[in-house]
Amino acid sequence: MSNLEVEPAELLCDDDSAPRFQLLEGREVPLGGPRAMTVRRTLPQRERSLIGAWCFLDHYGPDDITERDAGMVVPPHPHTGLQTVSWLFEGEIEHRDSTGAHQMVRPGELNLMTAGSGIQHSEVSTPATTRLHGAQLWVALPDRDRHTAPFFEHTEPVPVRLGDATVRVFVGELPELADHASEARTFTPLLGAQLDLPAGAVLDLALDPTFEHGVLVDSGHATLDDEHEVSAAQLGYLAPGADYLRIEAGADAPLRILLIGGTPLGEPIVMWWNFIGRDHDEIVAFRERWQTDVIDDADRAGRFGHVDGYDGPALPAPALPSIRLRPREQP
Repeated sequence: MSNLEVEPAELLCDDDSAPRFQLLEGREVPLGGPRAMTVRRTLPQRERSLIGAWCFLDHYGPDDITERDAGMVVPPHPHTGLQTVSWLFEGEIEHRDSTGAHQMVRPGELNLMTAGSGIQHSEVSTPATTRLHGAQLWVALPDRDRHTAPFFEHTEPVPVRLGDATVRVFVGELPELADHASEARTFTPLLGAQLDLPAGAVLDLALDPTFEHGVLVDSGHATLDDEHEVSAAQLGYLAPGADYLRIEAGADAPLRILLIGGTPLGEPIVMWWNFIGRDHDEIVAFRERWQTDVIDDADRAGRFGHVDGYDGPALPAPALPSIRLRPREQP
């Protein structure tokens, strides 16, 4: 998914020290004009830029897209220095990218695209889709790997019972489910999983204490460690140090959450529009290459390649801010 904001904020991201628990509220962001799909963006924000290497989390739906002219229509757009993680609860999205990958995104299946040195892709909901509901996440690549050649992976995580919960690990692994680790390639220690609990159920979940974690409630209501209340569309942040997490579903409805985590990235990054870099000049160069190679000359093969099969123009980059983008110093 692209960040389609006309004036994207400069995002100066690092691993700030934080309290043991933070409750983060998402902000609503329209994607693409007056009939746009609205997403709830819970990462990044002022209170927290990163959870491990997870640097972006958009949560959307359930949306009835029969009431609009179109559902999700995101034209070809670029990425650098990151991985995109597409995860659906309902609906179907068609993915095309400049590696030649053409893959449907369906509920319970992972589409992971590693942008590395540069990629472009499009995302369009299929004609048969009447409801869209899911999440789009980005992972920042560490400096040593961020110029790797782009590639694409599709996996189908196996649902596993853990107590009363059903768990799908789509990135990394959980300590109790090491035999069901994700096959997807990551570049830092990470975790991404969907957990479904029936109403009133309690799960004591073993954690890697070197990880920081985030709990995004998609539906229902969660109580974490018997004291922290997290409602639908909220993200609960847990600092490193805990070796288990107690998750209790509210008594009135089933609970569905996304659990993300990882070791703190330990590197300041600059994230602007769909690019991740390390300084202002690098972001400027990424934007210039995109505008020159793709927008001004759609047939020119360059850093971002070409998306075959998409009927329409690529997405121009917005104007850069008038001030220099600066990475934040590490505490």
